[in-house]
Amino acid sequence: MCRIQESGWIIFLLVMAAIFWLYRLIKMFCNLLGYWEIRKFYIRALKIPSEELCNFSWQEVQARLISLQREQPMCVHKKELTELDIYHRILRFKNYMVAMVNKSLLPVHFRLPLVGEVTFLSQGLKYNLELLFFWGPGSLFQNKWNLQPKYKRQGQRLELAQELSRTIVLLGLANLFLCPFILVWQILYAFFSYTEVIKREPGSLGARRWSLYGRLYLRHFNELTHELQARLSRGYKPATKYMNSFASPLLAIAAKNLGFFAGSLLAVLIALTVYDEDVLTVQHILTAITVLGVLVTIARSFIPDEHMVWCPEQLLQCVLAHIHYMPDHWQGHAHKLETRDELAQLFQYKAVFILEELLSPIITPFILIFSLRHKSLEIIDFFRNFSVEVVGVGDICSFAQMDIRKHGNPQWMSEGQTQASVYQQAENGKTELSLMHFAITNPQWHPPLESSVFIGHVKEKVHQDAANAPPAQQILCEAPICSSILSNESGTAPDNLLASVLVHPVLTASGLPTRDRRFAQPTTTASAAASVLASLSASQISSRPQGLHSNSSLYNSERTVLQHSTLSPSDSQIQSISRSSLLASEFASAEMSLHAIYMHEVMLHGSIDTCVIV
Repeated sequence: MCRIQESGWIIFLLVMAAIFWLYRLIKMFCNLLGYWEIRKFYIRALKIPSEELCNFSWQEVQARLISLQREQPMCVHKKELTELDIYHRILRFKNYMVAMVNKSLLPVHFRLPLVGEVTFLSQGLKYNLELLFFWGPGSLFQNKWNLQPKYKRQGQRLELAQELSRTIVLLGLANLFLCPFILVWQILYAFFSYTEVIKREPGSLGARRWSLYGRLYLRHFNELTHELQARLSRGYKPATKYMNSFASPLLAIAAKNLGFFAGSLLAVLIALTVYDEDVLTVQHILTAITVLGVLVTIARSFIPDEHMVWCPEQLLQCVLAHIHYMPDHWQGHAHKLETRDELAQLFQYKAVFILEELLSPIITPFILIFSLRHKSLEIIDFFRNFSVEVVGVGDICSFAQMDIRKHGNPQWMSEGQTQASVYQQAENGKTELSLMHFAITNPQWHPPLESSVFIGHVKEKVHQDAANAPPAQQILCEAPICSSILSNESGTAPDNLLASVLVHPVLTASGLPTRDRRFAQPTTTASAAASVLASLSASQISSRPQGLHSNSSLYNSERTVLQHSTLSPSDSQIQSISRSSLLASEFASAEMSLHAIYMHEVMLHGSIDTCVIV
């Protein structure tokens, strides 16, 4: 009887594995066909040869799309396409998801006994949410363009909420019924995907990755996937350095001893195998060598670097420069474990990610039935209140329009320019930062009047604060010191520039000597960022590398901070940084990072004259 049951399980697993491989094979062919169609469109319509495609930036491809619309209309309802229209078409559903996470509408935060607050958003749960809202049977969208008309009317909101609640329950029950099959599928996927990697690099489980929740929380409105990936990749090393700066002395002692004992046994076994190959024939000897190697790798990951410098505030500011978003209460509390734990929800261990995916088939049905169902009315109200129809584009999330007047937050430098209520405001400055990011990334874009007024207000504020701050020469002269504290050994010029801005207030506050005593005055991070923003922009205008667009900087001001007629070494350094950004994306990334630092500081402390140096 036991043998029959065992063979039954083996047959079941083999059938599931065969289905899994067949699914992957079909998916591969579908992707190849899709990529072939895209390739033909690039070659025939956009006139971009396939061998030259890697040399084209997204802005150049986008410019050709806009030009093609004028010559051969692809969108019949609109004569002219703008950069924002293209982003809306590509990111229609993604912008809704980003907005729902921003407004805390999705049930992803849970408080568990003995564990505390945790965040859970797996691929399975994300798939179910998209199935429910956007493209599944009975979803809110009737097609990929338009929201169903009944969801736009307020009179039926209660009936629609009950209908959505029933749909969520049915979806949850379907997930519960299919749980065994999905669970086996997840186990097979994890086994096929990670076994070889773990065997080759056991320490990969101790590496970190940006979580699915973190990617939605940190994503700007109208930010393409490759733009988000590039930005988070720049923030990977600073975030890892910050997380690794928290070391437990007791855990480090235990890890050192465990690593020593496991390493000793491993060394003996390796020596015996070198001396006599017959040792490998001993039962379980290879298993013992593998397990001991894994233990040594895991133990080393808990041993802190003996050369590490403890500067959590500056490290967290460096992380902020790339991820652009963080809760207000992190400021000044970077040294606390609570802050580290909250960042860990965005920047999780790969082992935690794999565990969440394995548990997802069990947890997802209960989240749908017991948490999401109770938010049905809020979801209906959200899609009705925050959906707008754009000619030639269809229904989009109104937050994606980045309208300061409708969704701005007065605390984020938009006071007097927004009429949004608390319900309409985007949290954490999402509207303001997204607008700045889109304007910097797409220099050809002509923003609407309200957006132009806000951008002009930010430019004016930056120049005012730069006038009352030490010149950029003084800030950048500490670049070698800053690079050793915050930057990576192979840090690029923008990385060193950000490090200079972040560390300079600490250097001046601690009384370290500067090269020029005439400018030895207290500095804040906001004032340093404003000074370098203005100086870098002026340097970029005067010494622009060939190929960069003339409007790649937001600051086309007549005020020139750097006097190029009498260049000092620090002046040359500024121009060198500007010239070293050979690609416009590098310069845009550094400029946006400085804006993120500056806007966070101004939001938290107000005018830079009243800032307190920590």
